[in-house]
Amino acid sequence: MNKAELRRSLLQARRQLSPEMWQAQSAQLCTLLQTSSQFQQAKTILAYFSFRQEVDLSSLFHLDKVWGFPRCVEQSLSWHQCLPTDTASFQPGKYGILEPIPDAPVLSPEAVDLILVPCVACDDRGYRLGYGGGFYDRLLTASEWQRIPTIGITFAFAHLPQLPIDTWDQPLHAICTEHHLWQISPIGAF
Repeated sequence: MNKAELRRSLLQARRQLSPEMWQAQSAQLCTLLQTSSQFQQAKTILAYFSFRQEVDLSSLFHLDKVWGFPRCVEQSLSWHQCLPTDTASFQPGKYGILEPIPDAPVLSPEAVDLILVPCVACDDRGYRLGYGGGFYDRLLTASEWQRIPTIGITFAFAHLPQLPIDTWDQPLHAICTEHHLWQISPIGAF
């Protein structure tokens, strides 16, 4: 199965989660993620707002962290510091995803301790399947972002042994599902 077919199949499976199951599995994942030393030690975390029934991270947003959220700027992601509960700081972006308003404070890579990466699917090697826009792959190939630990966030049904990959795909350092958190590469302790 190629990436496009696999993406369609997994997004269909995700849409079939009942709202109750989606929230319960999201809460389980967030509880597990909070126990990792990488998360506990991080002061500034890049996250996302759930879109198309991605894992909902909102139960984490009350924690005493500095939160950064992405804004699509042409073919790149710009990260902005925002209080997740301040609705005036966000607006729907180009793809309909909630993102920071343009004048929200920008976060530099030096200020970031951890990146939580939304995934349609992940595999045992740390590769992710996203929506196909390449935004996170471009971010993770930039030298200034490579030192920052990344955790792929996905539901257990979308954790696969192996995904099809292209030369531009960038593996993540760890993967978290509602059942398990495991480290793929040596950056940071989990």
